[in-house]
Amino acid sequence: MDAGLLAQFVANGLMLGMMYALVAVGFTLFFGVLDIIKFSHGDVLTVGTFTGFSVYLGLQMIGATNPWLQVAAVLVVATGAMAILGALIAKYLVMPLKSAPPLNILLVTLMLGTVLRECVRLFFPDGANPKRFPRLLPDDAVALGSFNLRLDSVLLFLGGLAVIVAIHVLINRTKLGLAIRAVAQDEETAKTMGINFTLIVLVTFALGSAVAAFAGVMNGLYYSEINFGMGLLLGVIGFSAAIVGGLGNIYGAILGGFLFAALQTIGAVALPFASAYKDVFAFAVVIAIMAWRPTGLIAERTSERV
Repeated sequence: MDAGLLAQFVANGLMLGMMYALVAVGFTLFFGVLDIIKFSHGDVLTVGTFTGFSVYLGLQMIGATNPWLQVAAVLVVATGAMAILGALIAKYLVMPLKSAPPLNILLVTLMLGTVLRECVRLFFPDGANPKRFPRLLPDDAVALGSFNLRLDSVLLFLGGLAVIVAIHVLINRTKLGLAIRAVAQDEETAKTMGINFTLIVLVTFALGSAVAAFAGVMNGLYYSEINFGMGLLLGVIGFSAAIVGGLGNIYGAILGGFLFAALQTIGAVALPFASAYKDVFAFAVVIAIMAWRPTGLIAERTSERV
């Protein structure tokens, strides 16, 4: 294979891996503090992306056309709004069901995801059809043979990397992160030590939802298209990445995201009819990995809720 084409596949895989890793981190955060799987996570991503798109349309209407201002406003409003939505979901939907059977939470969050997705489809203008997401980042490219390195891809990847580094610093270098880790390790002991359990849960859900919104906007900027069902596949892949990496371990989630993207890339390169089979190949390998290591590649702890 041509070296330039191979480099192009690698660059695309890295971008996909970053998006999957960001989504998977949210699943891991939710599981860490409450031992639950929040199946509306992908649809929160969708709502966040359409929120950011709405901000762009509003800025266009008032004549604010500076692309850097638009990018900043889209990201700030999308992530901020989804942080609030995530906290509200935790407070009024998840926490009241904390002592209920685990399947209740699975079912409720699954139904919530359908509600969010259908709200986008029904109430966003012409929401059933794909929307062209604007290219707000510089679209210059450096040609190295058959490899084109897009500047917007580099900026998006660095932005995603910055988010991951920020989460690492938050979890491992701050008092808030220490409280999150304490709750994840032992809820009752954390409460005994004076940690506000409810506040930590709300903050964690807000953080995970904000990161999902960032991933959704990243997806829109990269592909220049969004649709009301985009969170379905991204949610399933993010959940799969979190599971195969080791649910409950943030670094496992990141590893799982890049692994899934690598498998898709390998499938696209190695298999015939790549666009049809790359997802099948990736999921098949993930199934094999889970049969080999049921606790994931980087197991942190197991829970009877999974």
